[in-house]
Amino acid sequence: MSYLRAILRHNPLLISRTALIVPKRNTGFIVLVPEIGEEDCAAITNNNDLPEFNNFTIEKCISAVGNQGLEVEKSLKNLEKMLTSKTEIKDLFSEVLDPLEKLTTPIENTWGLAKTLYLGNSTLMPTKSYLTIHDRACRVRAAKFNSLPIYNAIKNDNKEYKDEQQKRLIHKYLLEARLNGIEIEGTSKYQLNEALVKLSEIRAKYHNNVEAARRAFMQNCDDQKIIKELPISLLSAMSVDPKAPPKKGPWKLTLQPFIVKSFLEHCPDHNARWNLWQADVRKCSRQSDKQFDNSVFLEEIRYARRQQATILGYENFMHMSMETKMAGSVENVKNTLARLYENARPALETEMANLQTYAEKDGFHKSLEIQDIDYYRRKQLIDLFDFNEEVIREYFPLNKVFKNLLKLSESLFNIKIVERPSANRWHEDVKFYDVFDLSGNAKEPVGGFYVDLYAREVEKTVGLNSGWMVKMRNKSELTNTKPITAIIFNFKQIPDKSVLLSVNEVQQLFSKFGLTLQNLLCNSKYNELSGSSNVEWDAVEIVGNVMSNLLYDEKILKLITTHYSNDDPLPDKYVTAFMKNRRHLAGYNLCRQLYFSELDINFNTTTHFWWDIVKELYPKYHTVPLDKKDSHPCSFTPISSGEWGGAYYSFVWSELIAADVYSAFWEARNTENEENFREVANRFRSTFLTYGGTLNTSEVFRRFRGRDPSPKALIKVLGLETKTEIKK
Repeated sequence: MSYLRAILRHNPLLISRTALIVPKRNTGFIVLVPEIGEEDCAAITNNNDLPEFNNFTIEKCISAVGNQGLEVEKSLKNLEKMLTSKTEIKDLFSEVLDPLEKLTTPIENTWGLAKTLYLGNSTLMPTKSYLTIHDRACRVRAAKFNSLPIYNAIKNDNKEYKDEQQKRLIHKYLLEARLNGIEIEGTSKYQLNEALVKLSEIRAKYHNNVEAARRAFMQNCDDQKIIKELPISLLSAMSVDPKAPPKKGPWKLTLQPFIVKSFLEHCPDHNARWNLWQADVRKCSRQSDKQFDNSVFLEEIRYARRQQATILGYENFMHMSMETKMAGSVENVKNTLARLYENARPALETEMANLQTYAEKDGFHKSLEIQDIDYYRRKQLIDLFDFNEEVIREYFPLNKVFKNLLKLSESLFNIKIVERPSANRWHEDVKFYDVFDLSGNAKEPVGGFYVDLYAREVEKTVGLNSGWMVKMRNKSELTNTKPITAIIFNFKQIPDKSVLLSVNEVQQLFSKFGLTLQNLLCNSKYNELSGSSNVEWDAVEIVGNVMSNLLYDEKILKLITTHYSNDDPLPDKYVTAFMKNRRHLAGYNLCRQLYFSELDINFNTTTHFWWDIVKELYPKYHTVPLDKKDSHPCSFTPISSGEWGGAYYSFVWSELIAADVYSAFWEARNTENEENFREVANRFRSTFLTYGGTLNTSEVFRRFRGRDPSPKALIKVLGLETKTEIKK
């Protein structure tokens, strides 16, 4: 069950329902609850009415999936018989693809509902129940894409299609089927299935070890010299008693990512920082508790991926991965990363030299080690730019920021967002909003979204500081289905106090809302192409990143910020600090991302032992030496147990594309003509928000920018063009 959480946390493809399907040894399905009637299923499967959560039960949802799955499989068999007996298909869409869309939409909608409740209210959708629904829906999806008669009908269709969406849908069916091995026969087919099953099992073991190692480490933290430096949010996470006031204690350090990151940023004691850091980077290796050792599993994962790629006819796993990427080729990825490195490395050296000087002036008379960097960068940021995050938080009260985000979106994208208080919800904290398109028929909403922002310790499986945009229902013209999404966060409420957001949390909120707009405003005929569905992996986060970039427009920043107590605007000195924060240690940040990207590439293109790869790459991207016992790849879940193996570069790639998109907004703003800025916003809506997965992202970008993307914008945004010594 913990493995499922890992997959959901790191896998946008499960959220968009476009993941490749791992074969199961047992493909049967047993409904363990009494069957229910079609009338009871209607609240779950209706294309346009909202779910009736007050009448929702786990039994209804599981039974609905069971009934829907059986109906799909029965109809698929009939379709396959028809295709096998026919010598010619006159119209591929009316005879095959359109019926498939109508057939599978209900179970996709039920799956989306179950996923939302799993993340938003696990008392209504416990993990075990969600696993049942998830596995059943996955098998149905596999049946659609792994059908040889359907594949042959599409492959042998010689008709020329001018409709972009039809061409895109055909390409999707053929590619997913090929990557699932539909053209592989005999022994190779068996070997592929065995490799995929083995890969799934090893990744589960790898991830479970990481979770177990995190739980196993626990250390008292009662040094008041340290405690007094820690922010309330960290003390709350460290508190042994979650119901007690954060400052009361007692407190324990664990290896949960938020605690490790925040502690290294705020702990004033070098030895205490080192102790937590070394425990974190050595976990799941032979340098730590051997019962959680992942070093062998890491190599087995790499081997299974090589085997999978080889059987499918690819040079290696990385080359296979490129089939679903905007970048197109490993060579293009490497060249782009190399171009960024040319600017990032000199900046890194300047930044680290300046940080060392700063630390020495602050009384630290040693060479900075990797665990010291986050602490002194935070202090340097305060001294250089007066960037005090705890003070700046006061100008980001959640309720006001979200309200202003809705107003901003209405203004930029010509829409109207209206709360529907009567909508049935899964918790009283949840709100539902209808979205109206003012450029079209504004009488009926084009879709809607739920918002569930607050932490509920018992109910919600969303991790601290994590956020989700969940597609509950995709748009489909064929089935007359309107899209619904859910934005789910886990912001902690304190009684009688406003929830104040960090800069990162505001960026996350903007990002998830951008993805929501993409899914609601996409003009798609087909469920499979709607919104972020079928968007290339390395392009999935582009829209969200563009929305986050808009925060660095001073007019927009001032528009969405206000002090929680008196509505005072964000002072100019904090506006300046906010802008400069982005460029502070930008070379260091980018080099870290480039390091993990190249590590992933090397893991999936070479057979060298993982530690040898680390030793070769680490000095290239770091100025501090590599600790001999640093075993971070043994617990780096995104590229091993998560879905970013062969795709980790996507984080840098999507930032690069988003920066280039945002540069159009920046250029328009510099003309000091508000109409120019709105024209760019309208163009962004008519391309990135409208096309979604109906068109390849390279072409979407060209239609927006009139050219191919370039790294220049990201280099400029991060201030890496001519980075020199930082002066106060």
